[in-house]
Amino acid sequence: MSIASESSGLSQARLGRMREVLARHVEDGDVPGLVALVSRRGEIHADVLGRMAVDGPPMQRDTIFRIASMTKPVTTVAAMILVEECRLRLDDPLDRWLPELADRRVLRTIESDIHDTVPAKRAITLRDLLTFRLGLGMIPVFPARYPIQMAIADAGFAPGPVFPSFPPDELLRRYGTLPLAYQPGERWLYNTGSQILGVLIARVAGTSFAGFLEERIFGPLGMNDTAFHVPQHKLSRFATCYGGDPTTGTLKVFDEPATGRYAAPPVFENGGAGLVSTADDFNAFAQMLLNGGRLGTERILSRPSVELMTSNQITPEQKLGSEFLLGSCGWGFGLSVFTARDDLCHVPGRYGWDGGYGTSWYSDPRETMTGILLTQRMMDSPEPPRVFSDFWTLAYQAIDD
Repeated sequence: MSIASESSGLSQARLGRMREVLARHVEDGDVPGLVALVSRRGEIHADVLGRMAVDGPPMQRDTIFRIASMTKPVTTVAAMILVEECRLRLDDPLDRWLPELADRRVLRTIESDIHDTVPAKRAITLRDLLTFRLGLGMIPVFPARYPIQMAIADAGFAPGPVFPSFPPDELLRRYGTLPLAYQPGERWLYNTGSQILGVLIARVAGTSFAGFLEERIFGPLGMNDTAFHVPQHKLSRFATCYGGDPTTGTLKVFDEPATGRYAAPPVFENGGAGLVSTADDFNAFAQMLLNGGRLGTERILSRPSVELMTSNQITPEQKLGSEFLLGSCGWGFGLSVFTARDDLCHVPGRYGWDGGYGTSWYSDPRETMTGILLTQRMMDSPEPPRVFSDFWTLAYQAIDD
């Protein structure tokens, strides 16, 4: 355990309480282990609890986790770098770079057969990808009952913990066979925008998506353990991933470190959910955003770009039907933004996102505070697990000035 000094404005006693509560989640078997990090005013408190696997070695501060949808804001930063270089513009059509998505057809209604379509009123733009308003994404109706949901599943994009593994051009070809569920700009639909965004970035930059991230973000920020796979010499630090067994209530292995999905470079470098990282690596990324795009001497983005990225960009009408994912939050570029104080830790202006494999990150500019919680227990539903809500509530209770 590392402790922030009193100058951070965090109560040591209340940080101790947070550790006790998190330890109970480990002892009760909710999660095999975790790394929790709270940073305020440049000082860091970290708790490392439990084990990297149920019967494995102790958790370490530098344990590597699958951060899933916490990948999305990283992808957004990469896109905003290209915007700042005027290689992309937020509201220009993307047909030049994504011809597979040009001349779209749109379902007449969400209940329509996939061939019952009308022409798109306009082309898809970068802003649409960043705000998840391109007309493609997860249809928030369960169990699936609309023809478009069946077509999405048949194309290989069914919602779930197993992500698409098509080469980038094939991924775009498959998306190009689908009609849009809504007109561009009309409705927030989760996830697909970030997948396509990674392909766009690679095409515009003329390099691999992973290569662009390494050169422009990971290298400058010292994020040495963040990547789309875990090399052999780091596998001893890679946590085993678990899901819940609904029949027994126990944990079952979803992904093994040495033989699983991250043991070799992927066919598709997934900008929506593909990265692995550590608590300190991701904190470097989070501090860069909290500092207005700079970490130390490294300037990744301008302050105006960060402010745009972390401001709500959607209306209540646009997120209609997806409240189970966003709650009372809005959506910026690739991350959620709190817009109402309806809970102790729901502070307007706080931004970040969770990962479905059991991770969470948010930053609060007003409090100059960042929190990161990494577990290897997959989420069973869109409702955040109790360990998440306890962590965030206790982190805010620890503020002592």
